[in-house]
Amino acid sequence: MSEVAPQIDADALRALVGAPVLVSEWIEIDQARVDRFADATGDHQWIHVDPERARRESPFGGPIAHGFLTLSLIPALLERTVVLRQRMGINYGLNRVRFTSPLPVGARVRAHFAVAEVTDVDDNGVQVIWKVTLEREGSERPVCIAEFITRHYF
Repeated sequence: MSEVAPQIDADALRALVGAPVLVSEWIEIDQARVDRFADATGDHQWIHVDPERARRESPFGGPIAHGFLTLSLIPALLERTVVLRQRMGINYGLNRVRFTSPLPVGARVRAHFAVAEVTDVDDNGVQVIWKVTLEREGSERPVCIAEFITRHYF
Protein backbone atom coordinates (compact mmCIF):
# COMPACT_ATOMS: atom_id res chain seq x y z
CA MET A 1 0.00 0.00 0.00
CA SER A 2 1.24 3.46 -0.76
CA GLU A 3 -0.06 4.97 2.47
CA VAL A 4 -0.58 3.68 5.98
CA ALA A 5 -4.10 2.35 6.47
CA PRO A 6 -5.94 3.48 9.60
CA GLN A 7 -6.29 0.90 12.33
CA ILE A 8 -9.87 -0.16 12.83
CA ASP A 9 -11.76 -1.84 15.65
CA ALA A 10 -14.89 -4.00 15.94
CA ASP A 11 -17.28 -1.08 15.43
CA ALA A 12 -15.42 -0.01 12.30
CA LEU A 13 -15.67 -3.59 10.99
CA ARG A 14 -19.43 -3.53 11.56
CA ALA A 15 -19.60 -0.26 9.63
CA LEU A 16 -17.95 -1.98 6.63
CA VAL A 17 -20.99 -4.23 6.04
CA GLY A 18 -22.38 -3.05 2.72
CA ALA A 19 -19.59 -0.50 2.29
CA PRO A 20 -17.55 -0.23 -0.92
CA VAL A 21 -15.10 -3.03 -1.63
CA LEU A 22 -11.59 -2.70 -0.22
CA VAL A 23 -8.82 -3.43 -2.71
CA SER A 24 -5.32 -4.68 -1.87
CA GLU A 25 -2.05 -3.83 -3.53
CA TRP A 26 -0.83 -5.93 -6.45
CA ILE A 27 1.68 -8.72 -5.81
CA GLU A 28 3.63 -10.66 -8.41
CA ILE A 29 3.61 -14.43 -8.39
CA ASP A 30 7.09 -15.55 -9.39
CA GLN A 31 8.44 -19.05 -9.93
CA ALA A 32 10.44 -18.93 -6.70
CA ARG A 33 7.23 -18.43 -4.67
CA VAL A 34 5.54 -21.31 -6.52
CA ASP A 35 8.57 -23.55 -5.93
CA ARG A 36 8.65 -22.70 -2.20
CA PHE A 37 4.95 -23.50 -1.93
CA ALA A 38 5.52 -26.82 -3.72
CA ASP A 39 8.30 -27.66 -1.26
CA ALA A 40 6.16 -26.67 1.73
CA THR A 41 3.17 -28.76 0.63
CA GLY A 42 4.81 -31.60 -1.27
CA ASP A 43 2.76 -30.74 -4.38
CA HIS A 44 5.37 -30.81 -7.14
CA GLN A 45 3.00 -31.34 -10.07
CA TRP A 46 4.81 -30.33 -13.26
CA ILE A 47 2.23 -27.69 -14.25
CA HIS A 48 3.56 -25.68 -11.30
CA VAL A 49 7.28 -26.47 -11.03
CA ASP A 50 8.51 -27.42 -14.51
CA PRO A 51 8.30 -24.25 -16.65
CA GLU A 52 9.67 -25.87 -19.81
CA ARG A 53 7.30 -28.81 -19.71
CA ALA A 54 4.41 -26.53 -18.78
CA ARG A 55 5.14 -24.36 -21.85
CA ARG A 56 5.21 -27.45 -24.08
CA GLU A 57 2.40 -29.56 -22.65
CA SER A 58 -0.03 -27.68 -20.47
CA PRO A 59 -3.16 -26.00 -21.78
CA PHE A 60 -2.13 -22.86 -19.86
CA GLY A 61 0.95 -22.05 -21.97
CA GLY A 62 3.32 -22.11 -19.01
CA PRO A 63 3.50 -22.79 -15.29
CA ILE A 64 0.64 -21.74 -13.03
CA ALA A 65 0.38 -21.17 -9.29
CA HIS A 66 -1.23 -23.87 -7.20
CA GLY A 67 -4.87 -23.16 -6.42
CA PHE A 68 -4.09 -23.45 -2.73
CA LEU A 69 -1.19 -21.02 -3.10
CA THR A 70 -3.63 -18.58 -4.63
CA LEU A 71 -6.03 -19.16 -1.73
CA SER A 72 -3.27 -18.81 0.85
CA LEU A 73 -2.55 -15.26 -0.32
CA ILE A 74 -5.88 -14.03 1.07
CA PRO A 75 -4.87 -13.56 4.75
CA ALA A 76 -1.68 -11.64 3.88
CA LEU A 77 -3.48 -9.43 1.36
CA LEU A 78 -6.23 -8.77 3.91
CA GLU A 79 -3.65 -7.83 6.55
CA ARG A 80 -2.08 -5.34 4.13
CA THR A 81 -5.48 -3.87 3.24
CA VAL A 82 -7.25 -3.66 6.60
CA VAL A 83 -5.15 -2.89 9.67
CA LEU A 84 -7.05 -4.07 12.73
CA ARG A 85 -6.47 -2.73 16.21
CA GLN A 86 -6.77 -6.16 17.82
CA ARG A 87 -4.99 -8.32 20.33
CA MET A 88 -5.41 -11.43 18.17
CA GLY A 89 -6.93 -12.53 14.88
CA ILE A 90 -7.43 -16.02 13.47
CA ASN A 91 -8.50 -17.59 10.20
CA TYR A 92 -11.71 -19.41 11.04
CA GLY A 93 -12.44 -21.09 7.73
CA LEU A 94 -14.05 -20.87 4.34
CA ASN A 95 -17.63 -21.34 3.25
CA ARG A 96 -17.09 -21.49 -0.49
CA VAL A 97 -14.06 -21.45 -2.76
CA ARG A 98 -13.81 -21.59 -6.53
CA PHE A 99 -10.69 -21.36 -8.68
CA THR A 100 -12.28 -19.75 -11.72
CA SER A 101 -9.18 -19.30 -13.89
CA PRO A 102 -5.47 -20.12 -13.68
CA LEU A 103 -2.89 -17.77 -12.17
CA PRO A 104 0.14 -17.89 -14.47
CA VAL A 105 3.60 -17.55 -12.99
CA GLY A 106 4.74 -13.98 -13.60
CA ALA A 107 1.24 -12.53 -13.28
CA ARG A 108 0.20 -9.97 -10.72
CA VAL A 109 -2.79 -10.52 -8.46
CA ARG A 110 -4.75 -8.44 -5.97
CA ALA A 111 -7.73 -9.02 -3.71
CA HIS A 112 -11.09 -7.30 -3.43
CA PHE A 113 -12.63 -7.60 0.04
CA ALA A 114 -16.28 -6.95 0.89
CA VAL A 115 -17.57 -7.42 4.43
CA ALA A 116 -20.72 -9.53 4.18
CA GLU A 117 -21.41 -10.09 7.86
CA VAL A 118 -20.02 -9.28 11.32
CA THR A 119 -21.28 -11.18 14.37
CA ASP A 120 -20.23 -11.10 17.99
CA VAL A 121 -18.34 -14.09 19.42
CA ASP A 122 -17.08 -14.93 22.90
CA ASP A 123 -14.22 -13.12 24.63
CA ASN A 124 -14.89 -9.65 23.16
CA GLY A 125 -14.51 -10.79 19.57
CA VAL A 126 -16.23 -10.63 16.24
CA GLN A 127 -16.53 -13.08 13.38
CA VAL A 128 -16.33 -11.58 9.90
CA ILE A 129 -17.44 -13.16 6.64
CA TRP A 130 -15.49 -11.60 3.79
CA LYS A 131 -16.51 -11.95 0.15
CA VAL A 132 -13.14 -12.16 -1.59
CA THR A 133 -12.30 -11.95 -5.26
CA LEU A 134 -8.72 -12.46 -6.39
CA GLU A 135 -8.12 -10.57 -9.61
CA ARG A 136 -5.33 -11.22 -12.10
CA GLU A 137 -4.01 -8.08 -13.73
CA GLY A 138 -5.24 -7.78 -17.31
CA SER A 139 -7.86 -10.51 -17.01
CA GLU A 140 -11.61 -10.03 -16.90
CA ARG A 141 -12.12 -13.33 -15.10
CA PRO A 142 -11.04 -13.67 -11.45
CA VAL A 143 -8.60 -16.41 -10.46
CA CYS A 144 -10.41 -17.21 -7.23
CA ILE A 145 -13.59 -16.30 -5.41
CA ALA A 146 -14.11 -17.25 -1.78
CA GLU A 147 -16.06 -16.61 1.37
CA PHE A 148 -13.34 -16.22 3.98
CA ILE A 149 -14.17 -16.26 7.70
CA THR A 150 -12.00 -14.56 10.30
CA ARG A 151 -12.29 -13.95 14.01
CA HIS A 152 -10.86 -10.87 15.70
CA TYR A 153 -10.41 -10.31 19.41
CA PHE A 154 -10.07 -6.78 20.75
